[in-house]
This record gives sequence, structure tokens and C-alpha cells, in this order.
Amino acid sequence: MLDASCVVIEASGGSKDQPVGRTLLISQAMLDLADAPLSAASFCKILRVDTSIAIPRFVSSVLENAYTSREIERFQTQSTGLRNLRTKQLMAEFHFRLPPISTQRRIAAVLSAFDELIEINERRISLLEDLARSLYREWFVHFRFPGHEEVEFVNSELGAIPEGWEVRASGAVLSSLGGGTPSKKRADYWNGGLIPWFIPSDLTRSRNRYVADSKTQITTLGLKESGARMFPAGSVLMTSRATLGVLAITTRESTCNQGFIVIPPLNDVPSEFIYEWLANQEPQLAAIATGATFKEITKAAFKRFPFLLPTRPILATFAQAVGPVGEQISTYERQNRALAATRDLLLPRLVTGRLDISDVDLGDLLPADAA
Repeated sequence: MLDASCVVIEASGGSKDQPVGRTLLISQAMLDLADAPLSAASFCKILRVDTSIAIPRFVSSVLENAYTSREIERFQTQSTGLRNLRTKQLMAEFHFRLPPISTQRRIAAVLSAFDELIEINERRISLLEDLARSLYREWFVHFRFPGHEEVEFVNSELGAIPEGWEVRASGAVLSSLGGGTPSKKRADYWNGGLIPWFIPSDLTRSRNRYVADSKTQITTLGLKESGARMFPAGSVLMTSRATLGVLAITTRESTCNQGFIVIPPLNDVPSEFIYEWLANQEPQLAAIATGATFKEITKAAFKRFPFLLPTRPILATFAQAVGPVGEQISTYERQNRALAATRDLLLPRLVTGRLDISDVDLGDLLPADAA
């Protein structure tokens, strides 16, 4: 069973391009929130830290740095497409600087402060997303929108709907774009590129509602000489191959590969409405996916998918109600990206001793007995 002295490390899995070795610090807060004793999956190993000489958060940070710097790869083997961590060799041969407990506490306090701020924002985001989702379902699933008491209902292929609303094929209301991949053999399509080029893992990795930056960028020439297409800010991305239905809204002009259906923004249909509609239709969209090797929602099938179009006044009112919610979510997500980037910049400098914080007044970051 796990306790607050434990660091869990991923020991198998990964891929050719993705090493194993990611870590999870078991905090007291996690233990307090759990309904039952915590344990680790079979692909993980549990490292118990001797708390008389080391702080678990410090040890976890050292291992995080070894993972991000790819130093941990020298302790890995690969077979049948999977990577495995040679844990015993790691424990025997991986050496790192272990400062005094007081210094470890100070380093842990700095890094934990970033983690706590990110966690607070994530809770705020979760509450705001629940609000947006609940508002959508209340208005467009249960039909309890403002003024619904005075509206008659009529039959449609989707059942009873408010009079004046329409059921139309998605392709008759929404534009849907695909993506493309510039040739990997042409360096001038990629080197120095500034145009965001999204792949599904960008969305599955971040799980943000709003996205601005992709891991990979392409050049103007790469865009021009490939099937990739530029789409505007406010477009809704939906992964449509293998991993289906992961969503995001772009905040700047971008491109993507073939793993998406992209819905550009419409004047009368808010992006947030399209986002929530797609999220609410996830099981039905998965049902129209085809393919033997991997499932795919084709653009042709998506264009035939039924779309419930409310009246313009209701959509405008929804935009006014959900717009500020989306702006708050976007702000918190942007803050978290900045916090994570700063923490990740500090981490290697702190754990290797390149950044000395012994003379820094950490104030409230430290408990009274840690200074």
C-alpha cells in the first residue's frame, strides 16, 4: 500500500519515441481524498523514500528531471515495441546530489508552490467546465431555456423539439475541414516553422479546452505545398481517428494533420455551443466511426450526422451566458501553462544545485520548522 513516503515510477510501456520513467508523488492530500488504500498498477514500481535523509518531493523532482532530460533512457530496454525500466540498475547506478534536509525542504517548497497554484486553477477550471456543460444540457437537452414555458413542441427525427428549432444535417449548417502533413523529407517544411500544426497527442496530452500552441510547427512553404489548411481562431478541433472525440478550441490561426475534423467558427453558432454539442454527442459520434485497423469518423459521415439548430436569439443568449465562463477557463489554462513552464525551467537548476536559494526569503512557502 502507498503512503506519503512513496514515489511511484512508470516501469513499462512507452514507445520508440516516448521513454518510460514518469513519476507520481504520493501526497498526503491524495491519501486523505481516497476512499480506500492506494496501490500501484503492475506497470509501475514503488520507491519508498527514507525520510530521515531525503524529502519525497525532492526525490520525485530529481527523477522528473532525469525523465525530461532523457537521462533515464540509459536504464531502459525495448522489446516488442514497449520500453521497460531496469529498476534495479537505476537504484544501483543513478547518483544525484543530495543536499541537507533543510535545503531539500526549501527546494520542495518552491516546486510545490507551483504545483499547488496549478492544482487550484485546475479545480477552478473543472467547476467552470461543469457550469458550461450543465448550462448546455439544461437548455439544449432538457429544453429548459429562458422562455421555454411559452414555446410549443413539435415532432422531429430526434424526438420532440421546440417549435422554430430545426434538425438538419451537420454539413448543411457547419463547415468541416480536414488536415494534412507536409513531407517529413523536406526540412524546409519544418525548420524554423511558426505555424501551429496540431496532432491528436497535442490534445490528449494537454486536455485543455482552449489551445494556442502545438508541439510542432510548420513553415509557410510546408503549408502551401501540403494538404494542411489554415483555419481561424475559434475553430473547434475534434480528434477523429483512433482516439475519438477529444476536443479543443483554437485561440489563434492554426493547422493540423489528418487526425481531426475541424469546424471553423460561424457568426450565428458560438464555438462554445459547437464544443458542448460535440461533447454531448460523443457516444453517437463514436457509433458512426468505421475502420478495421483503427476507428475513424469520416468527414462524409460527420456531414450526415443530425444537428439540432436552435433559434438565433437562443444561441445569442447562450453565447452571452457562456462567453465569460469560457474566458475564465482560457485565462486559468493560460496561467497554468505559464506556471508549468516556469516550474519546469527551475526544476533542473534547483535539483542540481545550479540555483542557490539559501538566501531567498521564501515567506509563506515554508512551514515554520523548515526554514
